[in-house]
Amino acid sequence: MTELGPVLVVTNLDDPTADLVIEELHDRGTPVVRFDSGDFPTTLSFAAHITSHGIRGSLTTPTRTADLTQIRSMYYRRPSGFAFPHLDEQTARFAITQARYGLGGVMASLPNCLYVNHPHRIGDAEFKPSGLAAAVASGFRVPATLITSDSIEARKFISQYQRVIYKPLATPLYRLDGVSSTVKVEEVTAEEIDDSVSGTAHLFQHRVEKAADVRLTVIGDETFAVRINSDLLDWRTDYSKLTYSVVELPPGAEASIRTYLNHFGLVFGAFDFAIDTVGQWWFLECNPSGQWAWLEPETGLPMTAAMANLLERKTT
Repeated sequence: MTELGPVLVVTNLDDPTADLVIEELHDRGTPVVRFDSGDFPTTLSFAAHITSHGIRGSLTTPTRTADLTQIRSMYYRRPSGFAFPHLDEQTARFAITQARYGLGGVMASLPNCLYVNHPHRIGDAEFKPSGLAAAVASGFRVPATLITSDSIEARKFISQYQRVIYKPLATPLYRLDGVSSTVKVEEVTAEEIDDSVSGTAHLFQHRVEKAADVRLTVIGDETFAVRINSDLLDWRTDYSKLTYSVVELPPGAEASIRTYLNHFGLVFGAFDFAIDTVGQWWFLECNPSGQWAWLEPETGLPMTAAMANLLERKTT
């Protein structure tokens, strides 16, 4: 790999976090090739040969051509996904599958490339049950949790722990009256549980009596912990009510963080913790593609520089 190998940034068109990182890399003179999965095949093409030395070939955008053997790193954020709107439904389904396993498979197999994070590892880590189990194994405190489709079990759990919240296992967007919305994290009572629980999987969790939240962002070897103060059950619902301060990690947390990331093969993670009223940290989740850039101007933490260092593969 040459020193001038480019950084691939794979994300959607509207990604302010990626924009900041790309600007930083440009200021450093580091070449960047940005594209979105949705660009293929209209404005994105590739040719990859499988050889005894690994994948060889090129990827071409309207303004760049990248040698697949010289990719320094890949910042895999939130691409829009493949789409073939000009095709009929059945043909489009076939084309999407070929693109996913073709271009997607090539992008996941680049020689000498540092992935931040590898798309397959992101997929593994996005399963909440897997993340919670890994958190327990890594030594974190994790609130009592039930994942079920059984209404009787749900009522038993709520009766046992009294204060229980419901969380979606994933967060697809809903459109309500034309406005994009998400399913909220909310406290739930046993009386609210009915047989509709049997319709799909649900996650219930003992509510931590919290004093604050923490968004802890790991970028390579660097860790940035920010305390978030609010009176909200879910601080994401109203950013105007939040205040921020840099906070130190509790004893043992760094080792647990590294154990967790190593379990999934991640070099980046956005961890969420709740701090309870006696100061204990409780693991809530780790997003392998989480947001972090809004915290930098609030705290002065050099997070963009840390991400650029990681993608440049700097060792210091």
